[in-house]
Amino acid sequence: MSSTQPVDLTNCDREPIHQLGRIQSYGALLAVSSDWLVQHASENLPDILGVAVDEALGRPLHELIVSDGFDRIRSSLRLVNALDTVTRLFGVALKATGRSYDICVHQSGEMLIVEFEPKVDASPRDPLTEVYPHIATLRKNDDLRHLTRDAARALHALSGFDSVMVYQFQPDNSGKVVAEYRADGRKRYDGMMFPASDIPVQARALYTRSLLRLISDVNDPGEPVVPGVSMMGEPLDLSLAVTRAVSPIHIEYLKNMGVQASMSVSIMKDGKLWGLFACHHDIPRYIDYERRTAIEMFAHMFSYELINFEERARKVTEEATRRLQTQLMAHLANGSSLDKSLLSVSEEIRNIIPHDGLMLYENEELRTAGDVPSEEQFREICRMLDRGASTGVFSTDRLSKFLESAQDYQDRFAGIMAIPISKRPRDYLVLVRRPVSETIDWAGDPTKPVSFGPNGTRLTPRKSFDVWKEDVRGRSAPWTPQEVHAAELLRTVLLEVFLKITDATNLERKRAQEQQSLLISELNHRVRNILNLMRGLLSQSASGAKSMEELTANLDGRIQALARAHDQLTSEQWEPTSLKTLIRTELEAFADRKSDRMEVTGPDAMISPQAFTTMALVIHEMTTNSIKYGALCDSSGRVLVTTKVDASGGFLIHWKEVGGPPVAPPKRRGFGSTIIENSVPHELRGDAEISYKMTGVEAHFRLPPSVIAAVRKEGETVSSNDLPSQSDSAYKISGKGMVLEDTLIIAMDAADILSDLGASDVKIVSSVDAAMSYLNTTQVSFALLDVNLGDEQSLPVAERLAASGVPFVLATGYGAAEELVEAYPDGVVIVQKPFSQSALEGAFEKAFAKRGRI
Repeated sequence: MSSTQPVDLTNCDREPIHQLGRIQSYGALLAVSSDWLVQHASENLPDILGVAVDEALGRPLHELIVSDGFDRIRSSLRLVNALDTVTRLFGVALKATGRSYDICVHQSGEMLIVEFEPKVDASPRDPLTEVYPHIATLRKNDDLRHLTRDAARALHALSGFDSVMVYQFQPDNSGKVVAEYRADGRKRYDGMMFPASDIPVQARALYTRSLLRLISDVNDPGEPVVPGVSMMGEPLDLSLAVTRAVSPIHIEYLKNMGVQASMSVSIMKDGKLWGLFACHHDIPRYIDYERRTAIEMFAHMFSYELINFEERARKVTEEATRRLQTQLMAHLANGSSLDKSLLSVSEEIRNIIPHDGLMLYENEELRTAGDVPSEEQFREICRMLDRGASTGVFSTDRLSKFLESAQDYQDRFAGIMAIPISKRPRDYLVLVRRPVSETIDWAGDPTKPVSFGPNGTRLTPRKSFDVWKEDVRGRSAPWTPQEVHAAELLRTVLLEVFLKITDATNLERKRAQEQQSLLISELNHRVRNILNLMRGLLSQSASGAKSMEELTANLDGRIQALARAHDQLTSEQWEPTSLKTLIRTELEAFADRKSDRMEVTGPDAMISPQAFTTMALVIHEMTTNSIKYGALCDSSGRVLVTTKVDASGGFLIHWKEVGGPPVAPPKRRGFGSTIIENSVPHELRGDAEISYKMTGVEAHFRLPPSVIAAVRKEGETVSSNDLPSQSDSAYKISGKGMVLEDTLIIAMDAADILSDLGASDVKIVSSVDAAMSYLNTTQVSFALLDVNLGDEQSLPVAERLAASGVPFVLATGYGAAEELVEAYPDGVVIVQKPFSQSALEGAFEKAFAKRGRI
């Protein structure tokens, strides 16, 4: 490298520290081929093993050591096949001298590396037994500071080093000493930061592969490995060698710190390098390989406790987030919008993820709480977030690093955490943090200038580790891993809520559109049918009537039958109801004198309200089609309906038309055909089939057991509750009455009926004001009130009548809904439109009875 080449902090990163060609002198090294021939040896082999280097090279390993030692090494090979696997053997005899060795065996390319360290620790005590009491102490800690401090104290006891630091890597690869224990009781580096260049990239990579690194003496010149390269000219890769020599730059670094011996133990978490135990000693210090293995085991156990500690913190966060989710869903369940629900739990969010301001950006609208940037500034932030197109949580303690314009307000807002809450990138929940005034203590100037030293054109380690203070500006408190995790959980909750709300809205809109379309189609269909039906009813009634009075009575009865069928079709509040009653009601309403030409045999079924509604549509279509085109359209045809229960509990209905005109399949399938063929399968999960045979229509329906409440045998008496109510009494009323109705024809018809029932005078009014004015001047004996009067309701009139004890009846076309009973005064009596004389007669009988007027 020429002296003119630029030198920067990456020079250390490019140093081949794993190919230095030397080892530390406290051990010896042999590299053997796959057939156990020695290819490389360290020059201190005579001192460690008593074998000359020239004598060892090219010879089989078993000729250099005793047979039982070789057998132990060879038998260990089954454990070194995996990548980065190191096998450790303790107290192995290699020569007939009575001396024992600790051995490390691992694979390096095509070579097998065997390292020997003479056993120096003669203590019979197993070092592993010293580890477990210290681990038990760690389990009692409830915060990271105490956990790391106790770990440093434990490692000091296990290793005997003067100083033990727990060094945690930061996101930018700089390091922070989060705990320190020193034998002299002083604090030197605790809380200080070290630049990322102090531990270069390739060193961090080796710390991940080889978890413990001992430098017993910084003044040890080391021992060369000969030959320096293979026959192919390649240096020996010593990445996993425990005796690997030390980089001259690192040696100089340690000397500048005043350290004579060092040991680094990797702290791994989730497969990544979390930090190091950095041990320093003021004089040279060697630790037996077996004890180093026990220390490495302690580091593994500490990593496990660190994971447990963070897992406990995660569980606390998750529990708090679950409580927040419950509160949020409660607000939404009460009808609050997403923005109001979120802002209502902003304090709970602040407790989980501390922040100074909250901003919700949804559907192009911004809502805020706390101290936040302006809307213009926030929209710039959103554009930055959209450009990133991240689907996860984005957090930074220095917004100006990503958004240049943020420098203009970094003295007010420095950090943000953005939580996407929808599939679209423009919807966010953003938490804001103000800047914090912070002074960071560095162990020396992290921006040290480049200088040329004794190691050539490479970065020379700084000579000063005095405290160098950095004033931090434009940065907030960092977002912790637990806070980021909480944000991810909150994002999941909000995304689910947002999607549910969006999906529910879209589904409701789709259902409303489908319902509207269906209702329009059905209304069209029904109106045409009703107009045709009314025309037919009038024609049939006129042809058989001998007088106008008889015509009126017949027509009135048929309209009432039609009304009963309509009530059964649209009601939503039934109990299980008789299927045969439904068939009879439909037939009486539409077939009149032809009803005796329908024969229904077999058991009866009490069917659920949903099934009743569906079957009312189907029976209606079958009946009207038979009257218009089938067996009931002439004077001779008949309809045979047979019912039975199948083996699985389903209810079978067979409709057969005979004796009518020839039948041809419909040329087009209209709304009615769709109802017949699809309603039962689609709505009830049953079956439907219709055949247009020349001799007559045949249809088969099967209702599943789930819609059958009960089955009655043929001939079993049907409860009166199952049949349309009829009034046989001849109840009479008297006195003055009032009809409140905004449709004149209906009002006149009602007044005539009341007069026929005995009223001496009936006043017709069309509004609440008119009714109140009439009641101010006239004492009435009874009243008939329409519920809905255009843009008002008759409730005020009902309340006045009730207060005066005057009997009244409500008339409505919407069914006897419970809401009317609850809204109107106690004892209200309701009659359905269109009403008949008998219906009004029965209703007023009940009304007078409830008011004690009978």
